[in-house]
Amino acid sequence: MAFQILLNFILAFVWMFLKTSYSPASFFVGYFFGLLIIYIFRRFFTSRFYLLRVVAVLNLIYIFTLELILSNIAVIKAVLRPKLNIKPGIFAFPTELTEDWEITMLSILVTLTPGTLVVDVSSDNKVLYIHAMDMNNAEEAIQSIKNTFEKAIMEVSR
Repeated sequence: MAFQILLNFILAFVWMFLKTSYSPASFFVGYFFGLLIIYIFRRFFTSRFYLLRVVAVLNLIYIFTLELILSNIAVIKAVLRPKLNIKPGIFAFPTELTEDWEITMLSILVTLTPGTLVVDVSSDNKVLYIHAMDMNNAEEAIQSIKNTFEKAIMEVSR
């Protein structure tokens, strides 16, 4: 991916030099043509087209922002009730992620979401132990994390 980005910048600068126009508009035109060239020759690269990964990162940011807003609303509702009607608990979350940075990213995203906290990671990095502020159904919480954060992280990394 880094090679494709660097190649795209080089193509944009070559375009600027060939056009003898050093304006930002000329750079962006060259960048766009570089994207087209890299897309056409994408099968010659070992990794997938880097713009797809950029879109996956933006999707992960969108999912995290949405989950952050929804969980903040849920926490505010729980706190503002006259009587606390919550069932805190810890559940085991089996993950399909294998790389250390993927597991770290999942742990950070889960911890930054209000109402949840990653307490521990198993020694083989296959299970995360998560504390939830209000846990009615552990299986529902596991599926929610798998379908949002874990799926989005896998799209970014693979």
